[in-house]
Amino acid sequence: MSVARQVVVEADGGSRGNPGPAGYGAVVIDPATGEPLAEAAEYIGVATNNVAEYRGLIAGLAAAKALFPDAGDALRVHVRMDSKLVVEQMSGRWKIKHPDMKPLAARAAAILPPASVTYEWIPRAQNKHADRLANEAMDAGRDGRQWEASASTAALDSPAAAPAPSDSPAPAPSGSPAPGLLDSPAADALFPLPEDAAEPVAEPADAHSAPRQSAGTPQTGWGSAPDLGAPATLLLLRHGETALTPEKRFSGSGGTDPELSAVGRGQAERAAEHFAALGTVQEIVSSPLRRCRETAAVVAARLGLGVRIEEGLRETDFGAWEGLTFAEVRERYADDLTAWLASPDTAPTGGGESFSEVADRVVATRDRLVARSAGRTVLLVTHVTPIKTFVRLALGAPPEALFRMELSAASVSEVAYYGDGNASVRLLNDASHLR
Repeated sequence: MSVARQVVVEADGGSRGNPGPAGYGAVVIDPATGEPLAEAAEYIGVATNNVAEYRGLIAGLAAAKALFPDAGDALRVHVRMDSKLVVEQMSGRWKIKHPDMKPLAARAAAILPPASVTYEWIPRAQNKHADRLANEAMDAGRDGRQWEASASTAALDSPAAAPAPSDSPAPAPSGSPAPGLLDSPAADALFPLPEDAAEPVAEPADAHSAPRQSAGTPQTGWGSAPDLGAPATLLLLRHGETALTPEKRFSGSGGTDPELSAVGRGQAERAAEHFAALGTVQEIVSSPLRRCRETAAVVAARLGLGVRIEEGLRETDFGAWEGLTFAEVRERYADDLTAWLASPDTAPTGGGESFSEVADRVVATRDRLVARSAGRTVLLVTHVTPIKTFVRLALGAPPEALFRMELSAASVSEVAYYGDGNASVRLLNDASHLR
């Protein structure tokens, strides 16, 4: 017969940018003595706070199970976290709304029997041990290495855990997340998470979703910020006008690929003169669509540079709406348009591309460019939705912010990306060079 065991798991996660460089931390504690029994932490690359917090929970539960492999159903785990979102979702009181968050919750729920785990929300000040582990993991990632337990100081000056409740944990309510996977390299290899679960958008209900940094590290942009080196600077140039631009027709990548109009070619020439006067552009990267390639070619000829094509910079595929005005779409596809405006996960009629899908490829493109462009200035010639997405993510703004930005044809925006994962929006919709 298995001997009953009780442990406390404290877990946390953070993202410096949300999404940005992220890491998690978890500690398993003896509730009677407050002694740490096991620690876990990992730098996980670019992710959101919510993803990092869920990954911390998964690691903590897996560590508790690994400590007592023979305990079976006799193991009782009391989870303490300062993420209201994770605690309420895993307790079954909040629905898991974002489809990309569901696999993470399922993975956590499968580690131990639901009746063996209880959840408690605690203030961040009471979660210092896990918080420090997460920050150690992010610091390690910033330095190009992984967290090592032997070098951790997170246990120092961390308060002892509060004891778990003495009564048996209540069973998880019906509707708890479906079984998932253990958090171990072997389990990841055998049962990897879906690709689209790697970098989900943070759910807005979590009050703990503000980007966090190590203690004493100010946000980039303050006068007291440390020297982080020269940032990777992305200049975001929207292509010049086409025949569809003045009519405000949907012009994406789903079939319409118009050329620049005479006005658009003139705008490209003036943009080229502007960048030549700046003298800072070191590389030009363009969307594969014709209007961007033509704009980029004009600038490249003026600067004496080549143009590299990047598929991730193409415009949204607007499906059946391509070539239509907003009024025409509303007349023909009213319900679809309403749903599209209400959710970034909804795609346009006829197999178009949702804003969430666009954000996924923009994030992947951004990360590749930033990783190899520290200290350099790169001109990206692209479209309305990708540019707005770069800016939205840099600001940590919600998806609906896409509808609250305006971008003129051949306008310039600018975002700088620093070594600690922070981003600074320097310019938005500047068209002064066109006057």
